[in-house]
Amino acid sequence: MKAENLLASASINIGVAMFILSLFSILKKQPSNAPIYYPRRISLNHHIFLDERFTFSRFLPSLEWVRRASRVSEGQILQQCGLDVLVFIRLFKFGINFFTVSCVVGVLVLLPLNYIDADRLSSQFHSVNSFTISNIIGGSNRLWVHLSCLYFISCYGLYLLYKEYKDIWLKRIQQLHNLRHRPDQFTVLVREIPFCNEHKAYGCCVDHFFSKHYPSSYQSYQILYDCEELEKLLELPVAFVTFRSRLGAALAAQSQQHSNPLVWITGIAPEPRDVLWSNLAIPYRHLPLHEIVVFLLASLLTIFFAIPVTAIQGIAKFEKLRKWFPPAMAVQLIPGLRSIVTGYLPSVILNFFIYIVPFSMIAMAQMAGYISRSKKDIKACNMVFYFLVGNAFFLSLLSGSLLDQIGESFTHPKDFPGHLAGAVSAQADFFMTYILTNGLFGFSLEILQPGLFMWNYIKSHTWHRGKRKTAYLNSIPYYRIIPFVALSILIGMVYAIISPLLLPFLVGYLLLGYVVFINQIEDVYITCYETCGQYWPYIYQYILAALILMQITMVGVFGLMSKPSASISTIPLLLLTFGFNEYCKRRFVPTFHKYSMQDAKKNDELDEQNGVMETNLQNALDAYCPPCLRPVDFEVEESCSTQPLISPK
Repeated sequence: MKAENLLASASINIGVAMFILSLFSILKKQPSNAPIYYPRRISLNHHIFLDERFTFSRFLPSLEWVRRASRVSEGQILQQCGLDVLVFIRLFKFGINFFTVSCVVGVLVLLPLNYIDADRLSSQFHSVNSFTISNIIGGSNRLWVHLSCLYFISCYGLYLLYKEYKDIWLKRIQQLHNLRHRPDQFTVLVREIPFCNEHKAYGCCVDHFFSKHYPSSYQSYQILYDCEELEKLLELPVAFVTFRSRLGAALAAQSQQHSNPLVWITGIAPEPRDVLWSNLAIPYRHLPLHEIVVFLLASLLTIFFAIPVTAIQGIAKFEKLRKWFPPAMAVQLIPGLRSIVTGYLPSVILNFFIYIVPFSMIAMAQMAGYISRSKKDIKACNMVFYFLVGNAFFLSLLSGSLLDQIGESFTHPKDFPGHLAGAVSAQADFFMTYILTNGLFGFSLEILQPGLFMWNYIKSHTWHRGKRKTAYLNSIPYYRIIPFVALSILIGMVYAIISPLLLPFLVGYLLLGYVVFINQIEDVYITCYETCGQYWPYIYQYILAALILMQITMVGVFGLMSKPSASISTIPLLLLTFGFNEYCKRRFVPTFHKYSMQDAKKNDELDEQNGVMETNLQNALDAYCPPCLRPVDFEVEESCSTQPLISPK
């Protein structure tokens, strides 16, 4: 990409972002927009000072929201919103810390090394590619500097990952202690309960089984009914079983209850507001079929997505496209239009297509039959992330390389390795524009909420005129944000050594995302559930995959640049990273998926000392009281109310 193309993309994105953010700062001051920009504070009955007088300052842009976001501490986030939200924010902070150091190394060491090559002055001297590793002569000893930087950046990334994992691990243990009043710590979800032919019910089996095997800790059970036809109750093989202690509940939830693992399936119950009640009606034995259907749908979406991605790369590779499609030369007739078409348009089109991906994946995760919103959202996060890695990243890389190199590869087959190495680094310019568009434009739209603003305006001036306004409450869309931020981190890591010019753009992307979502969690989004940090192991996997991909890519790049000794020297770094991952899996991961007996017993003893054990137990008995699953309840299952979603009639 020529420098003017990148400059055109940067100018357009920065200009649009400044306009949107200025508009947001003005709209946020208007009292009529409080239900859009302060719904969380309204729901919590916080006082919001908005000057209703007609003053000039109400219509001037300001950075007050940025200053307020920068003053929010992690302690405030943890106390007000929970550990899940803090983990979400720590993803941005990890990226800022990692890429700030990487940016210093890249800009001060690698950029001059790549650009100043007296032995290789060519036509690309003034192009973006002159700042990449492809500008180094194959076999040059300068590549040892790149290897040293790779080791430094990788080790720094592993250090940050370990530090984050340990800190969040400790915070999870403390959070479970602080939330020891929650009913899910006393409750076990039981599925595939055998049917009692004598009493024609499931309930008697539940009571008999747990009374026999857990006589000292079993308290009671609540069977669930499917009341699709109110005159004919259907006995479901699902129950919430309450225990007298956390220790008893943890033992029952984390043990195999029967020699046949397909009956008496137990697990820690989700907290009441996290339960997807309708999915409890899906038989456990049918879940594999649901997974197969979801896999097929995701595969179809992947195939569909390959078409626009390949077309986008055709637009980005204009020099090759005009040879194959001569009418495209008409773009050059208008001054500056080519820079916009090749530098800005491809990333906009890509972002437009991938916008539908999170919503498609969350619908598929709902179909998969998960019993809680948190598990559904985590599943959607995984699906979106790996979809983006496979399609938005790898497919863009491969299709761009093929379009750029297919002609040269056939005419000069001996030069193919060199062409491929150059193509890998050349794709960095496309991802620069992608990060600019996704960050500046995407985050700006996130904070402006234009769709909700237009809906509120139309509603307020038509059928809802004169009526009291209600706040537009929504939960944090983890599945829509985490995968895209993780993808940008992956892109940054892969290109940290190959094209360090990308790193300053990425630091700006993460800084903007940080202040935007601090504002959103303070004023807009509410918390619908609290898993005590169970998102972190998956975020860790995304980041570790990015580190490994960076190292594997550099093994190939060093080899293609006729420096096999550097490739071999990268292998110990890969082994170190895999060893680090194995250590973390054994050291930290079990605590995020299980409730230790030690912690359960410690919290039980503390409650007994404080005399609140009976109160907490009674709360657990009351929390899982709904006896029926009704069609009317299915319509309100996405409510974020802290009250039980299904009430008995």
